[in-house]
Amino acid sequence: MRDAIRDFLEHLALDRGASPHTRRAYARDLADFLGQLTAGTDDHDPPAPEDVDARAIERWVAAMHRRGLAGSTIGRRLSAVRALFAWLVREGRLAASPATEIRNPKREQRLPDRLDVEDVEALIASAGDGTRLGLRHRAVLELLYGSGLRVAELVGLDLDDVQFSDRTLRVLGKGDRERIVPFGRRAETALRAYLEAFADLRARSGSEALLLNARGGRLSDRSVRRILDRIVERAALARGVHPHLLRHSFATHLLESGMDLRSIQELLGHARLATTQRYTSVSLERILAVYDRTHPRA
Repeated sequence: MRDAIRDFLEHLALDRGASPHTRRAYARDLADFLGQLTAGTDDHDPPAPEDVDARAIERWVAAMHRRGLAGSTIGRRLSAVRALFAWLVREGRLAASPATEIRNPKREQRLPDRLDVEDVEALIASAGDGTRLGLRHRAVLELLYGSGLRVAELVGLDLDDVQFSDRTLRVLGKGDRERIVPFGRRAETALRAYLEAFADLRARSGSEALLLNARGGRLSDRSVRRILDRIVERAALARGVHPHLLRHSFATHLLESGMDLRSIQELLGHARLATTQRYTSVSLERILAVYDRTHPRA
């Protein structure tokens, strides 16, 4: 089984051109499955792929439930195992996949959280302190909220992806789908101030990345999360704020202002409209809350 997993991961890299992030995710999920197969054995030697049956996979699923893993996590790990066995079948190394009849657990329908506009304003106001790093931090928040970007999309931007003439970004999203996203005047102001402050460092480093770290390299997604943590502390917000929350807030605020779902879907880079439709539930909850507070007959 170890050899089969190794060969499958090589296939992802060489034949399918999967990203390093995708390969690491598959490797983690398959390592978890391998750990289940070897648990309780004296020599920790896993069975051959042809000796793995549906019951072995079901025991793994049950073990993940006992560990308290979310249904979405279990479903993702099952997808990795299904992909492995499907590939083994296509390669002629197995007659049939034991994972075919294994169903995904039901996923809880979680509504995306959001910040109020006032909270977003307080957060952005706490970002820039006039220093070079403060100007960068403000540009980061303005783009996350003003354009609804994922963190990976934000840090993946290059200088050539920014068009100040019409205030748009060329964004490479999930599945290598490219889209054009606008940014507002406040984001433009913050971005220009940041670029001017970092011009000397960029000249020395020669980097084409839009957002630079203190050494002139590309800013990482982990650094963005640390930056946001510090800003949240300064803003004294009484709630946890993560970068994706700004994306959720971007979508919800647009919906509440009257933008149609199809347009929001395009801005967010969602492949399926159903993903975007989650925000309608958030808006309905807000409408009902406002009604309860304000209507004389509520």
